[in-house]
Amino acid sequence: MAPLGHDDPIAAAIGLLRPRTVVEAGLHAAGSWAVRYDAFPHVKIGGVVRGECWLAIDGHEPVLLREGDIFLLTNPSAYLMASSLTATSYAAEQLWETASNGVVRIGPEADEDTYLCGGYFWFDESNASMLIDVLPQLVHVPAADPRNKQLAYVTELLTAEVEHNAAGSSLVLDHLVQILFVHALRAHAERTDRPTGWLGALNDDGIGAALRAMHADVAHRWTLKELAGVGRMSRSAFAATFKDQIGSAPLEYLIEWRMKLARDALCRNTRSISELAAATGYESESAFSTAFRRVVGYSPKHFRDGCAATVADGGVANGGVANGRVANGRVADG
Repeated sequence: MAPLGHDDPIAAAIGLLRPRTVVEAGLHAAGSWAVRYDAFPHVKIGGVVRGECWLAIDGHEPVLLREGDIFLLTNPSAYLMASSLTATSYAAEQLWETASNGVVRIGPEADEDTYLCGGYFWFDESNASMLIDVLPQLVHVPAADPRNKQLAYVTELLTAEVEHNAAGSSLVLDHLVQILFVHALRAHAERTDRPTGWLGALNDDGIGAALRAMHADVAHRWTLKELAGVGRMSRSAFAATFKDQIGSAPLEYLIEWRMKLARDALCRNTRSISELAAATGYESESAFSTAFRRVVGYSPKHFRDGCAATVADGGVANGGVANGRVANGRVADG
């Protein structure tokens, strides 16, 4: 039986999020234009392939996006993308209903000066907060940022794939958008003004090392002393620094992560409860069940049965999104 641990916390988190990806039709615009988007749950990602435009999220200062810039929006409230903040706006939902061959146009094709590409993700609702809570509403990676080089390359591939629409395109697009997403997360995590939460802590030599150790071997019965040793810190300094950066005590974080893995395995019915107990570091099934009930609010069996009933009723296990509007975009399960 393969272990539940993963030595790459970002990959492990995305695995639990079960991303459902939609690649949107590209926006080709000319002249004066503006598009108004409704608030959106979870994550949108995009890039300016050609030209420039304003991004104005309600309640925030507008940001000018230039050619080559990448942006990531987390649980955005309503927002505007526009050549000018005073331009008359189109409703995004209605505009995307006019999409043809992967393209949405504003203005004459001959005068086109702006091209935007992108997509969006829905995540498993029960685990979405683990990423949503550590990301700002806007991550902006300018073209001039050294971390943008790989992002620009992925954006070029994404653009070419949308335009050619060859066999297997939906699979390629799904992976390209997820690659773009991971690179944007890396760029955010590596910012000098360190982001909060586990994502930012990954680049810390002390706390990051302990996080990676916990994620790599969740079955190990970690003690505070062992984790502090991994982080090359005293127990008191490690505990205080961990809580300051992550928001919870080290062993509390470990228990929460184990239960996230357990919920996922129970919903997919990939392991028995006794196997899960061993895989998450518990001496017995009863000890695991007690911890699971304390964190989740249900017994493991009750939780697994509830997931099975949700699937049987046509829903999505573990609180995921059953479906969503796709306007000439392409959707795939991650």
